Amino acid sequence: MKNTGLEKILGRIEDLDSVNLGILVQRLARERKMQETVFNTIQDGVIVIDSDGVVQYANDAALGLIGLKGNDIGVTRLWKMVPDLAKSIDLDTVTGKKKSAPVLSREIELNYPDHRVVRLYMVPIDAQVGHDDSGGHVIVLSDITEERVSMEERLESERIDSIVRLAAGVAHELGNPLNSLTIHLQLIERKLKKLAELPYAAKLAEPLQVCQGEVERLDGIITHFLKAIRPQKLELNELDLLGLVEEVLRVQEAELSNRKLEVKVEVSDDLPTILGDRDQIKQAFFNLIKNAMEAMQPAGSLRILARRDDDYVYLQFVDTGSGISEEDLSKVFQAYYTTKEEGHGLGMMIVERIMREHGGHINIESRKEAGTAITLQFPQQHRRTRLLE
Repeated sequence: MKNTGLEKILGRIEDLDSVNLGILVQRLARERKMQETVFNTIQDGVIVIDSDGVVQYANDAALGLIGLKGNDIGVTRLWKMVPDLAKSIDLDTVTGKKKSAPVLSREIELNYPDHRVVRLYMVPIDAQVGHDDSGGHVIVLSDITEERVSMEERLESERIDSIVRLAAGVAHELGNPLNSLTIHLQLIERKLKKLAELPYAAKLAEPLQVCQGEVERLDGIITHFLKAIRPQKLELNELDLLGLVEEVLRVQEAELSNRKLEVKVEVSDDLPTILGDRDQIKQAFFNLIKNAMEAMQPAGSLRILARRDDDYVYLQFVDTGSGISEEDLSKVFQAYYTTKEEGHGLGMMIVERIMREHGGHINIESRKEAGTAITLQFPQQHRRTRLLE
């Protein structure tokens, strides 16, 4: 909206005396300050560049998005400071002129100071009155990084869900022939016992046991796989996480003692109760402590650290075990990844599923021969209520 009163005064500026001129300057300064305050409350970045590409104005949001400093205004060419942006808006970095159409709208990626995805709208300052773009451009940058990440996560989640449903169906179908094999192997075993006096009966007993053992192993793999991927209906109750940790440690106490492993539980805050499924969370703790035990040599140490912030409760399991190499760290939550001869490679996948269904997160840090730290992040009750809504 035009300020017609101010325009009239500016039209008579040559006739103003020193007093009225001072009043005009003060009024202009107030209006400039008010406009800057308004622009700095806008979450989108607003940049004004002149015909040479020099940044003449940038609000606070724009400064943060492209890494400009206050003293860059009026002296820094935009395409020198932000090459990614210059390429995206098709600027000639020699002349500073746009090589394509004057008005531009597109999504671009910025790599400095942070990796961000932004929606850019660029228009010549004089376009509204039908002039060319010699007066520079206004650039509006909208940060859509979270929107883009959410979309990619949703697509990835849908892709994983379809694979999981297919795999669950295949695993279920495999159960039928395995049951049939088990029954027929039992029949063969009974017949061999009746023919025990025949010389070939003893020779067939050993391969029969091998077959039965392999069928049992396959059945165990399928059972664990279905347990890992099938969504479980949560029975939510108020839970004391440290109480559950102590219950699991009591179950594993004998094995910890036999391995000569030390366990320390360290609590830095008063922990609130959370909403969770008792059995599933105990299963997650059991898997993590079991993995830590099997990764450590005698005299190793497992520390369980507990803390909280305003929204989450954190439990961290830190062992002094063999650790995981950097190249293998990304495989930890994959099905059947294991470094143990007797492991089925589904334990961490089960933990990850349990945390996801509780609205929580799991993070793992590890170095080869230096140990592993696994952090579980549980939403507090008020946070969980918002997630459910």
